[in-house]
Amino acid sequence: MYEYLKGIITKQFANYIVVDVSGVGYRVYTPNPYRFKIDEEEIVYVYNHVREDENTLYGFTSEDERDLFLKLIDVKGLGPRMAITILATSSINGIVDAIDRENILYLKKIPKIGEKLARQIILDLKGKLVMSENNTIVNDELTLALEALGYKSNDIKNVVSKVDTALPIESQIKEALKLLLK
Repeated sequence: MYEYLKGIITKQFANYIVVDVSGVGYRVYTPNPYRFKIDEEEIVYVYNHVREDENTLYGFTSEDERDLFLKLIDVKGLGPRMAITILATSSINGIVDAIDRENILYLKKIPKIGEKLARQIILDLKGKLVMSENNTIVNDELTLALEALGYKSNDIKNVVSKVDTALPIESQIKEALKLLLK
């Protein structure tokens, strides 16, 4: 899996950018291509979506945005294109707040999100996304697991940000424990 691409943004289109990395142009679909500066070197945090008939890169300006995208595509009935639409029309804070408050009306204002999908998003993600003091997404499941094992809040905060959130929760806990024992 790719973590990020560091290269020159050579083109911007309505829903994607082209990132030149050492002479190779990568088409990267992104929620808002105009947040990237054209003809400047940028870091684009990416997710590589591979299916039988598709190999697509999705790019983000921050790791938090990508982490929320990854959580959204885990929702039953919600794919990467819909997750990109959600991120394009709403802020990270707005989405997390709507999910935590079970604000179905907020989610239904997003194009192609109906009552059923809004309820599914809330069902699958409520309590799993928490914003920290510096407005970054905290992996709440991992935090709760480490607290249950008796670790202190400060130690947990230092470790949680270093753990790969794309891993299954069991692997995240193992990775966090290794970091805590160092």
